[in-house]
Amino acid sequence: MARRRARSAKRSLSSAEPPTPAGTPPVGPVPIDTGTVEVVPDPDHSRRVTLQVNGVPSSYLDLDDPGFLAFEYMQQMDAVVAATTTGPLRALHLGAAGCALARSWDAQRPGSRQLAVDVDARLVTLVREWFGLPRAPRLRLRADDAARAVATAAPASYDVVVRDVFAGDTTPTHLITGQAAAHAAAALRPGGLYLVNCADRPPLEHARRELATLAAAFGPDVAGSGRLALIAEPGILKGRRYGNLVLAAVRAVTDEADRDDSTRPPSPAAGEPPRGDGPQAPDLRSAALARALRALPVPAQPVTGAELTRFIGTARPY
Repeated sequence: MARRRARSAKRSLSSAEPPTPAGTPPVGPVPIDTGTVEVVPDPDHSRRVTLQVNGVPSSYLDLDDPGFLAFEYMQQMDAVVAATTTGPLRALHLGAAGCALARSWDAQRPGSRQLAVDVDARLVTLVREWFGLPRAPRLRLRADDAARAVATAAPASYDVVVRDVFAGDTTPTHLITGQAAAHAAAALRPGGLYLVNCADRPPLEHARRELATLAAAFGPDVAGSGRLALIAEPGILKGRRYGNLVLAAVRAVTDEADRDDSTRPPSPAAGEPPRGDGPQAPDLRSAALARALRALPVPAQPVTGAELTRFIGTARPY
């Protein structure tokens, strides 16, 4: 699906380790397993490119700045992670394309270990060559079906799981089921974060059903406890146009092992953002997250708590 690019894109901190030199992508479409891929230069920036998969803009990268993020939904996901976690990340990306988000987190958070999965094996090979992506163990690339990859992930092995998989303008149906959401929750450590790129149009019925599905998979009172959020630009939330919404769900901290005081970090001071890198689950209702989303080049807003429960209404889980 076509994903709008922010009017003023974010520049992130760069890693102390220089990026691997990028190759020179060919001009024009290149055959891949699922169709074609093409690298289209930005006419306004000689070192910025859009990766188009089957004619659809799927990633936008600055070849000289690995921390750069341009797509608005990726900026929103990055803001959620920045407000709820600290330190290196263990992240699973379902849907690799050009690995823009994984590349940015590698630059921002040295020591991170990430896996990006894409169903197209030829595409995985080409983006590694063209964009000088970080090598394993920093960023591993795997050709696999996203649902299978998350279903077979080791339990509690990731801080963040990102779902960004499209066939045309829709996510394949086997990735929006309750079973897929439950597998994502199981792959997360307690307090870990599931981020979903959801494309929808008025009246946002698909987004409501996806949220109902996440609520069922991530446990009781997920909205009331601040572990579920909907994030988007106000115009999309008001049903004025088609666009991308970010859905965020946090795995609960429930059992005694998760609550072990010997491993629990100090609680945040008043006014500090909640931390997602310990047994205490982050609260997506935090004022810090709301401020960070409003400060984006294209401001976004979170819908949480009782407002989110009203938004979901009587929508049925998938």
